[in-house]
Amino acid sequence: MVDLTGAQWRKSTRSGDNGGNCVEVATNLPGLVAVRDSKNRAGGVLTFSTTTWSVFTRALR
Repeated sequence: MVDLTGAQWRKSTRSGDNGGNCVEVATNLPGLVAVRDSKNRAGGVLTFSTTTWSVFTRALR
């Protein structure tokens, strides 16, 4: 299990003003990127290696 205690969450720059339906990302964890749904912060969190996240976001561009 990944310790997300120190995660510094920020709203994704691609999330618009759509009533709180946003994605939050934490990129301050060593070697890890965490992603969660802002409307359900206590819910599940997806985690990716920084390399995998970089490949994913590059492909989206």
